[in-house]
Amino acid sequence: MSSRQPDGTAAEGGLGAAAPAWTVHRAGERYRGGDAAAGIETLHAFSFGRFYDPGNLRFGAVLACNEERLAAGAGFDEHPHSHTEIVTWVVEGELTHRDSAGHTGRVRPGDVQHLSAAGGVRHEERNEGDRPLVFVQMWLAPRRPGGDPAYQVVRGIADATPYALPAAGALLHVRRPGAPGERVAVPDAGFVYVHVVRGALRLGDDELGPGDAARITGARGLELVAGAPAEVLLWEMAG
Repeated sequence: MSSRQPDGTAAEGGLGAAAPAWTVHRAGERYRGGDAAAGIETLHAFSFGRFYDPGNLRFGAVLACNEERLAAGAGFDEHPHSHTEIVTWVVEGELTHRDSAGHTGRVRPGDVQHLSAAGGVRHEERNEGDRPLVFVQMWLAPRRPGGDPAYQVVRGIADATPYALPAAGALLHVRRPGAPGERVAVPDAGFVYVHVVRGALRLGDDELGPGDAARITGARGLELVAGAPAEVLLWEMAG
């Protein structure tokens, strides 16, 4: 993990620092979990379950960013959630969702799935296809607890249209630069969480690859520069 400012110097100060600053968290630093015998591999970016790290509990509203890999026929049996906004981005394959509020869905690459657990819901997620499923699942803390569970799938989200998550005070931007040198504007915001899905990007002097993440505070006038065709998720959150 590295912490930098735009001029490449080590960042000083905490969340109140006036200048933009960021930390880079590498894919290889993620906590490894899952159940190999059941065809499940999970890579956790934050403290999660038995991987407890009191210094890595959340960033802004983001509580979890899990890379999930499910073999054909594998899945997570029904389990409970509450007071969590769960957003899923499929990288490859197809995800099948069912929950106790009666919602069902099939989620494919380019779709955004949002489950608002609210006061409580149970759900299951499975790979019912015949090839591997890879997805990124992000949990965000709601501004207010309680309420009724809700479910939505937005098909084929466009680069220019962010997905609004008002319950958590957040916007999800999806960017897909198609050529080396193409620039992606980082939203000006108190907190921005960047997750590279595929390809290569540069933030300042930091090179980011698949699975790498950057946690940016006080973002103003920053850009990501593609080193190769890429796909990147950016959470814009208020300070």
